[in-house]
Amino acid sequence: MKVCDHEEEHELAAKRARANMPKDGDIARVAAVFKAISEPCRLKILFALRQGEMCVLHIVEAVGATQSAVSHQLRLLKANGVVKSRREGQNILYSLDDEHVVAVLELACAHLHCHI
Repeated sequence: MKVCDHEEEHELAAKRARANMPKDGDIARVAAVFKAISEPCRLKILFALRQGEMCVLHIVEAVGATQSAVSHQLRLLKANGVVKSRREGQNILYSLDDEHVVAVLELACAHLHCHI
């Protein structure tokens, strides 16, 4: 008994999907990054850092959170390879890890507006 009218076509699509599926370890890493950026305060931090490198004090001003909250969120973002830091004298400056992070943010915003 046939499951649907396009059974062969769907089976081929499923085979292509399996053949092009990233490895489980890569899927887990991507999921961890999405989880890291999915919290609203962390997203605000990323949008603030999209404007350029900033110290914690200025990130706090930009996102309207406490310094301890921002520091905690920055640690999580850094641990997941989304932001990086560098020391300049007594200051630690944070920035987005690379242009891929900017691209993800821009694509997410573009996606919001494509269904309006």
